[in-house]
Amino acid sequence: MLIFDSILIIVLIVIDQLIKHAVVANIALGGQHPVIDGVFSLTHLRNDGAAWSILQGQMWFFTVIAIVALGVMGWFFWRYRHQKDHWIDELGLACMMAGTVGNFIDRLTQGYVVDMFQLDFVNFPIFNFADSCLTVGVILIMIGVFLADRREANQ
Repeated sequence: MLIFDSILIIVLIVIDQLIKHAVVANIALGGQHPVIDGVFSLTHLRNDGAAWSILQGQMWFFTVIAIVALGVMGWFFWRYRHQKDHWIDELGLACMMAGTVGNFIDRLTQGYVVDMFQLDFVNFPIFNFADSCLTVGVILIMIGVFLADRREANQ
């Protein structure tokens, strides 16, 4: 499973970086391109903070958090590498690692993260593919914890 997870991480990072490069190349900074009117748009933004632009300009903080998070996730990968009943946790960790690295690449190379996905029907921060990977990863890990609790209760 470790080989599959490694390939998945690389593929997700590449997708993230390709989307960001396409947005930067095709949409002016601050520009918006509706995809589904009133529902979803592509909006080119730079974010040197986190969601809702909190902690703007705190590059050192995000660098430390990314390095620590990658270390912790790597440790869990190593721990679960031979345990077949933790596949959903591994998948969640792979998504989270890809999201962390995708945004970390932006922060290291540009000093900000490129965000582009805007939900027009709700007041929600504009986000990117790496953010989506992080969210999916957290959801998968939550499902994994729930399933592990159920397995434990049934034994």
